[in-house]
Amino acid sequence: MSKLSIGVMKNGLRGFRGMALLCVALLMSGAGVAQAQKELLVGIGTQNTTTNTVTGGIVIKELGLLEKHLPKTGIYKDLRIKIDWQNFTSGPPITNGMMADKIHIGMMGDYPLLVNGATGQNTRNETQLVAIIAYNEFGGGNGLVVHKDSPFFELADLKGKNVSVPFGSAAHGMLLQAMQARGWPENFWNLSSQSPEVGMTNLQERRIDGHANFVPFMELMPFRGFARKIFDGAETRIPTFHGVVVRKDFGQNHPDIVVAYIKALMEANDWVRRNPKLAAEKIAEWTKIDKEVVYAFLGPGGIHTLDPTIKPKWLDTIKTAHGALAKMGRIKDFNERAWVNDIWVRQAFRERGLDYEKQRAVFTNYEVTGKDPVCNVAITRPREAGQIWIADGDIVSFSSPACTLAAVRRYRSEGKRMGAVYLTDQSLGIRLFADKAFYAIGGKDQKRPVVVPFLLKKDAEGHAAKIGGRLGSFDDAVAAVGGA
Repeated sequence: MSKLSIGVMKNGLRGFRGMALLCVALLMSGAGVAQAQKELLVGIGTQNTTTNTVTGGIVIKELGLLEKHLPKTGIYKDLRIKIDWQNFTSGPPITNGMMADKIHIGMMGDYPLLVNGATGQNTRNETQLVAIIAYNEFGGGNGLVVHKDSPFFELADLKGKNVSVPFGSAAHGMLLQAMQARGWPENFWNLSSQSPEVGMTNLQERRIDGHANFVPFMELMPFRGFARKIFDGAETRIPTFHGVVVRKDFGQNHPDIVVAYIKALMEANDWVRRNPKLAAEKIAEWTKIDKEVVYAFLGPGGIHTLDPTIKPKWLDTIKTAHGALAKMGRIKDFNERAWVNDIWVRQAFRERGLDYEKQRAVFTNYEVTGKDPVCNVAITRPREAGQIWIADGDIVSFSSPACTLAAVRRYRSEGKRMGAVYLTDQSLGIRLFADKAFYAIGGKDQKRPVVVPFLLKKDAEGHAAKIGGRLGSFDDAVAAVGGA
């Protein structure tokens, strides 16, 4: 239940001396007893460094969006609502806070959400899934990296090796699913639990052979130059998402606050999409995650889609996750239907004049648009488009990998520095940092060779064989396209 505290309204007097002075003042003025104001403390558990939860937490906080939507009439007329923002690096501590009634609204990834719901149902501290923050329909965002100089390029290469992952996280669930899909035993690798910060340090210092994690660390480590991704959750083709859960009793007692929160979330999503470059810069300032990495997830055509609707597909995902954990005896019975409650997100859509059912049925993200300044054509196939974030400058969009790489060649000749170059993996459909990709280079026209980017070496090799080409690096691909 929510906590109510009583505070003196007049002058903020505290302690014995203050109360004595107040009593004297009241007696002298003939006034009655001072009125007391009720205060409702609302705990919100956030994951500020988990990039696809930022519109549910740090963006709302920094822009003051929740305060705009909080109820101010009825039982809230004389009630001061105080928001207690509590930041964590993963979902399980948020669940602990919710079970202790210190957090009323929380956000976490799919596997932690499942554990959150099951724990609540089995401890009489029920929670409910009330909205989604962001998703990737095929699992992109979670992944596993090795050191950049590692000889390993596939999951199977890590048999018997030391691998770490934050236990209980979405990335942990991804590993369990990958193992079960391949028929591997639990001891296939020496698996240990390490937080994102510890795992990053240990990988950089080569104390471990591989580290699995969730958003944004699988892009952050390669971007910072010491890691290489060898497995992405998109290979599972199982959706991944982060959602919002509330304590069931809190939602029943304060539905208007839950609706206000979801409306603030939707406004935060709109703010990101209106100016994704500015949003990435501000989120980087607030979270210390590099702006180029933030943009890879939340920019147009990014790895994750911002959408609060609870789609039926997400319930199927929860069932799959429950099955994976149940096989290993890691979770008790769970009634996912009783756990899901979309009444408040539907209400938020109605109050904003939007069609919930229409949005619930689609899986489209906002995409790269415009005209390619190098190849002088309109961008009509956004999944083939690329972008370049010029250091201390603009983000420029291009129509294809070849045109993007030709722009890299041009900017290099002009002495321009590039903060990031983005392309899309043509097998997994996820955003890539172009300088970390593998390329299939070839084709029949030697003057205009085909260049196709892939995250994984094996995919690039396979495509190169198909087109009679060769495997190449980023610099190989830039050299191959010439001036396009």
